[in-house]
Amino acid sequence: MNRRAFLGGSIGAAAFAAQASASRLPIRKAVEFSMLPSSASVADRFKIAREAGFEEVECGTTPDAAAAEELLAASKVTGLRIHSVMNMAHWSYPMSSADPSVVAKSVEGMETSLRNAKLWGSDSVLLVPAVIKAGDSYQDAWTRSQKEIRKLVKLAAELRVVIGIEEVWNHFLLSPLEFARYVDEFNSPWVKAYFDVGNIVLFSFPQDWIKILGARICKLHFKDFKFRPDRSAGTIVAEFVNLKDGDIDWKAIHAAIRAVGYKGTATVELKGGDAAYLKDVNERFESILSGV
Repeated sequence: MNRRAFLGGSIGAAAFAAQASASRLPIRKAVEFSMLPSSASVADRFKIAREAGFEEVECGTTPDAAAAEELLAASKVTGLRIHSVMNMAHWSYPMSSADPSVVAKSVEGMETSLRNAKLWGSDSVLLVPAVIKAGDSYQDAWTRSQKEIRKLVKLAAELRVVIGIEEVWNHFLLSPLEFARYVDEFNSPWVKAYFDVGNIVLFSFPQDWIKILGARICKLHFKDFKFRPDRSAGTIVAEFVNLKDGDIDWKAIHAAIRAVGYKGTATVELKGGDAAYLKDVNERFESILSGV
């Protein structure tokens, strides 16, 4: 390579790097604790996440005080902040249930989640507010879940932890306008939207949801899917794949996030794997945030 070609290549590479830096979203990269190697100790799992390039982690709720302290210690040693708590009771014990004993367990689970968040220094708890099955009333699910969440707002405010409502495959909050209305009806800074980019791609466009939800969004989940026809069943099947291996339009997502000015944390939610796999996920994550 002659000097002119070398300099031209160097300038081109520098220009590309500068462009990527300028377009990079001001978002912190987090990983689900469940994605980290389960064979490793809690401390080592945090270390692996840090070495892979992640800045934060999202952990599931635990009522075990010793386990909670162990997670806190690992966070402090590695500097990997536990930014959010995933409530673990909402599927088995939904707040939309007509059974008061089920609802009581759901509320108890959220109270534990909120207190975990306070201990760990997290600023949000993810909540799936309702689960609708055949024969259930959509209106009742809306009313019951909001009633119980309103009871939790006082504790959330006291602990300074946001309740992040997530849309998922629960037959509830099926449009961005509806999601926005559900959050707005609380009229509280302690109830916001925890938007999962992948959970609505089967029937809608996540970039549109981001633009409509806007400032309501407290946190983001990133995942990816590959769609394929199942000819025997006459349906479309969605398969979990690594970031950027699926059919999500990440450039459109990048543009939507930029447009609404979101500057918080995004957590990748995929299958787990070893250190090499996690480093690859992190690199893909970084390329999405850089818009390349």
